[in-house]
Amino acid sequence: MKNDCLVIGGGLAGVEAAFQLARRGINVTLAEMKPVRYSPAHTHDGLAELVCSNSLKAERTGSAAGLLKAEMKLLGSVCVEAAYKCRVPAGGALAVDREKYSQIITGLVENEPLITLERREITKIPEEGTVIIATGPLTSDALAEDIEKLCGGSLSFFDAAAPIVTAESIDMSRAFTASRYERGGEDDYINCPLNKEEYEAFYRELVNAEVAETHSFDKKKGVYEGCMPIEVMASRGADTIRFGPLKPVGLRDPATGHRPWAVLQLRRENEEGTMYNLVGFQTNLKFSEQKRVFSMFPALKNAEFVRYGVMHRNTFINSPGLLGPDFGFLGREGLYFAGQITGVEGYMESASSGILAGINAARRMTGREPLDLPAETMLGALSHYISDTTVTNFQPMGASFGLLPPLEEKIRDKKLRYEKLAQRALERYKDIDIT
Repeated sequence: MKNDCLVIGGGLAGVEAAFQLARRGINVTLAEMKPVRYSPAHTHDGLAELVCSNSLKAERTGSAAGLLKAEMKLLGSVCVEAAYKCRVPAGGALAVDREKYSQIITGLVENEPLITLERREITKIPEEGTVIIATGPLTSDALAEDIEKLCGGSLSFFDAAAPIVTAESIDMSRAFTASRYERGGEDDYINCPLNKEEYEAFYRELVNAEVAETHSFDKKKGVYEGCMPIEVMASRGADTIRFGPLKPVGLRDPATGHRPWAVLQLRRENEEGTMYNLVGFQTNLKFSEQKRVFSMFPALKNAEFVRYGVMHRNTFINSPGLLGPDFGFLGREGLYFAGQITGVEGYMESASSGILAGINAARRMTGREPLDLPAETMLGALSHYISDTTVTNFQPMGASFGLLPPLEEKIRDKKLRYEKLAQRALERYKDIDIT
């Protein structure tokens, strides 16, 4: 019987790490603090709860997000496998029914003989044994303080989640269904158009709307660019959101025959299509202000909000110099970190780091050398980024082709270049022992 490993945190990274260990014959204790204690953003008891969005980004292998998921499949990802069991239409993206997604993964954990799920809060890092800290960007205060002591400081940024409305409350006479550039299914998105006058009125109210107080958060820290509140983005200029989440390119309003001045896209939130997410509308406005301002879209005049947007603090360690590319902590053998707390950004990025941390923890426990993936692979590039000591201003990073070494041949066509980079990455796995 192999020694036990403690995985702290039942998010995507913790679940992936636990399964990689269990598959290698390691007994795992997976400690999840819900429902004993909830973070400011989590509301359900289930594992792998998605908060910011239900989208796991692009599915095409020729995209950075798609390549990462393809690599995760090769590594036996339970999070990717579960996503295909409860996906909802989202054009070229892989989006899921959040509740079903959590239910599926929770069930898999509960039925794995080598994983023991314990519902308790861990407030201090155990001093001995093999431990993987996968507590995510919303680590509880007590454990965060202990991590900060261990690491000599931490960083934090604000993150925000978008509102959700009921499908039946959307006025479809003022909306139309279509995917941008006709990618994906015709009804994957509901599009809520604005003409120039409507947009200008909406913009004025948005930038002057009242923001919710953030008593429990560190107000000295800034807003992270990757999940910026819509009101903060709008404050940067009248056209900023019209070239961002409200961009009308690739869409034509059948009511006018022309491209709208601005468009809010709604993405299906669950498989039944009874709820829709306001894409790109992460926000920290007061709930009453969200109702008032977002209802200015003609299609949302009578919208029923199932959930309003919320804002929470995300915490991550200054990984370069602290972690190796195996996600092992350099100052203590047997201690690993995984997930957004390491500085990878995104659901699948977090899950993939859990895969690598789990594999390497298991390898160490069985006397094997760590798995250091090549920089030509997307997961390898991410692991090298978070451990790169030459980075001077470390910030969270998601999957990006910019992280990969360039091809030997110069290819001007970006789409073809990305496809070649993806092909090269997947070819590298043929020469890697991933057991």
